[in-house]
Amino acid sequence: MGLATGQLFAKEGAKVVIAARREDEGQQAVENILAEGGNAVFVKTDVTKAKEVQAMVKTAVDTYGGLDYAFNNAGSGGQNIPTADYPEEHFDSLLNVNLKGAWLCMKYEIPEILKRGGAIVNNISVAGLSGGPIPGSAYMASKHGAVGITKCAAAEYAGQGIRINAVCPAVIETPMAAKSFTDPKDYEYVKSLHPIGRVGKSEEVATAVAFLCSDEASFITGIQMPVDGGMLLVP
Repeated sequence: MGLATGQLFAKEGAKVVIAARREDEGQQAVENILAEGGNAVFVKTDVTKAKEVQAMVKTAVDTYGGLDYAFNNAGSGGQNIPTADYPEEHFDSLLNVNLKGAWLCMKYEIPEILKRGGAIVNNISVAGLSGGPIPGSAYMASKHGAVGITKCAAAEYAGQGIRINAVCPAVIETPMAAKSFTDPKDYEYVKSLHPIGRVGKSEEVATAVAFLCSDEASFITGIQMPVDGGMLLVP
């Protein structure tokens, strides 16, 4: 989803900073954007580490003169384990990425965007808008928490030229999803959870992010936009 969003923004003329832990894939993403006539750089970033997040934002400012938009997309998946049995170390690790990571990104992005005005979009999940045992208490907690900090930050900065929103995808065709649904029967079941009849595409999330960053969304802040093929319509 992050790759598709970076590619779309580059096609629309934005200067893009790709930030990720996996350096080879990040550099390849930049090469693909450059090959298509776009403008992009890569900075290796672990969003759980404040110094690396600071370096990510500094790279954008030093390279391109400022920061206008940010898509905070880093995330980690949960485990379908009952709450009483959930491993403490995995709970801590997951909240560190999904919740603290989103907070750290906004912490260092907001001061730069305040200088120019712009928008932030956090990638959360439909799990942040619903409840249930799957995919586990840590994942649910992290995503509901991310909704909370998105709303809080949106309210804090609404009058200062920054709009802060979230996209909340259901199941999207990504390498992470492919690893989770290797059994064809599981994949068919997952598809059935989406009334539209299929899982989503990364490009569809990217389009939603681009809209929320655009002037067409100039009166929208603090929302959690489902990109879910109707999943939330199902009781």
